Amino acid sequence: MQLNTSKTLFWITLFSIAMGMLESAVVIYLRELYYPEGFSFPLKFMSTIVAITELLRELATLIMLIGIGVLAGRNKTERFAFFIYSFAIWDIFYYIFLKAILNWPESLLTWDILFLLPTTWVGPVVSPVLLALAMIVLAIYIIINTHFEYNPRINKIEWLLLIIGSIICIVSFTLEYSQYILQSFSLSEMFILNEELMNYSIAFIPHKFPWFIFFSGYLLIVFGIVSYGYRLHKKTRHIAG
Repeated sequence: MQLNTSKTLFWITLFSIAMGMLESAVVIYLRELYYPEGFSFPLKFMSTIVAITELLRELATLIMLIGIGVLAGRNKTERFAFFIYSFAIWDIFYYIFLKAILNWPESLLTWDILFLLPTTWVGPVVSPVLLALAMIVLAIYIIINTHFEYNPRINKIEWLLLIIGSIICIVSFTLEYSQYILQSFSLSEMFILNEELMNYSIAFIPHKFPWFIFFSGYLLIVFGIVSYGYRLHKKTRHIAG
């Protein structure tokens, strides 16, 4: 790996770790305010302004991570790689800092609210960590191979595997919550933040994570990464030969 790329990767790693600390700090403040006895489901009521601020904070986080990829990458594929790499490092260290400061989560199977856009995602902590590790592997494949004579683009089949796998994983995160909300609200109402929806949603308690759905999507992602890595390895050997 070239010196400039190593330096870029170092600073993106450092930036992402710092973002993980910042994210965990915000969550620690919120838990001190709303869950001084420790976080658990069902949720406690937050004012509308706090809920909106949380949504905007998540959107701002995504924009910052995308911005890192756009600024650091030299082509579309490398920009994507730096984005998913920074996202993954941020996510993993978010949990590391929460564990170090709050001794939470109790285990990798502890339930957590993973995301709030466009609706609530919930799942055991191990599920986003597994996805983050896969993202790091794919990103490193891309970043390392960008310095060969060819542009290591992800082909259409690999994109299809990655996208479909990701959608299936998102379904596993949102399925139980969506089923709960749709018992009393329409599909369009589920995405409109109002006090009635908030009062109803805070009573939600996750019970059973759809592991089969999650691993179906995860295996598609892994297969897409393995296919991409194998194709690049063959191409590298051909060029070297």
